[in-house]
Amino acid sequence: MLALAACSEARGPGDDPRADPRDATKVAFGANVYARHCASCHGAKLEGQLEWRRRLPNGRMPAPPHDETGHTWHHPDGMLFAITKRGLVPPYAPADYQSDMPAFGGKLSDDEIWAVLAFIKSHWASREVLDARKEMTRDTR
Repeated sequence: MLALAACSEARGPGDDPRADPRDATKVAFGANVYARHCASCHGAKLEGQLEWRRRLPNGRMPAPPHDETGHTWHHPDGMLFAITKRGLVPPYAPADYQSDMPAFGGKLSDDEIWAVLAFIKSHWASREVLDARKEMTRDTR
């Protein structure tokens, strides 16, 4: 019943219709793209790398989880799209920030990136996370 209620809700602030987690076709396509291009770092189950909050010896941060235990859901879709397409660069990181997150703009089409985001968002199902995301992104359009 809760799943049906969530499916009928309007988009929240920060959500882009191109990353609709209710679009089963897009989510399935995104799962395939994620498995090929993202899972090696972010985990097959979106779990991220071990100790993702601790800096590696090289000073960089491990890949965070994209499930509800991480912080991906804190960010609006447009920001997630831009980071995926361009890498972790300004304005989403300081100018001199070093990251292992590559830019996928040369590998993935915009449609593939949006589908991956739909897949990731399909795993954010708890009322607590959905309500917190809505509050955190409320001023985002």
